[in-house]
Amino acid sequence: MNIDALRQERQKWMGWKNIAPLRQALESLKEGTWNVELGDVVKISGDYTTASEIESVARMMMPWRKGPFKLFDTYIDTEWKSDIKYNLLRKHFDLQDKKVADIGCNNGYYLFRMQEDKPKLLVGFDPSPLYKTQFDFINHFVKSDIVYELLGVEHLEFYEEKFDIIFCLGVLYHRSDPVAMLKSLYRGLETSGELILDTFYIDGEGEMALCPESSYSKIPNIYFVPTIKALENWCKRAGFSDFEVLETSVTTSEEQRKTDWIEGQSLEDFLDPQDPSKTVEGYPAPKRVYVKMKKEK
Repeated sequence: MNIDALRQERQKWMGWKNIAPLRQALESLKEGTWNVELGDVVKISGDYTTASEIESVARMMMPWRKGPFKLFDTYIDTEWKSDIKYNLLRKHFDLQDKKVADIGCNNGYYLFRMQEDKPKLLVGFDPSPLYKTQFDFINHFVKSDIVYELLGVEHLEFYEEKFDIIFCLGVLYHRSDPVAMLKSLYRGLETSGELILDTFYIDGEGEMALCPESSYSKIPNIYFVPTIKALENWCKRAGFSDFEVLETSVTTSEEQRKTDWIEGQSLEDFLDPQDPSKTVEGYPAPKRVYVKMKKEK
């Protein structure tokens, strides 16, 4: 696979009629150097003479899923409070001098946070021109060396770099062949590299998975929701070893909720209003499992 040719082809996506005005708005932003804080809220502060335009440009780029961000006087209250997940995982990794990839990186919130660890290389993979544009907007002020690729997990094994650590957060359940995806992640790692993954799971001791008829929590492209044991079996079939459950959590409205920075519905609309332990379809409400595993030597 010719990754350079694919990059050139996907760069044309920036000319799509819904994306081109956003790219033009980016070009209008002033240059300068600002204060950057990489805490729970990624903050930009300092002197920006027309700070009022920041909110206007940011709102053009809605919906904002991952964050939060504060750009001068504009607080982007994203649908997900991604700091909750990041802080939950933070004690389980050390990225210093490592080559790191984030698969399905959205607008790069986690990548911006990961700079604190001083990794050797940070690469985000996400084939969304909107999320890439949001990343470029934030990075205009952060001025990081993060590499953002309009590529998917299926391109990882053909990429020029192999990675010491790969993060794949909230992607696996969108794939109709989860074992094939895990094999792609495996092939993207250096020998003895690590994968940190999170996905939906269902309770149960058996080696089984829920296969929703048409949607799960109103999300149409959810194919399999496994028990933790079934997930472990998938990972072993892909070649991984040392399967370790780091954390489990129930998704709540503290972490995911509707704000005026998104369009459409959020978690409160996805659950049964009479019984929030179930989705509107009658399935168990979303729970997440966070796991770490290694590429066998």
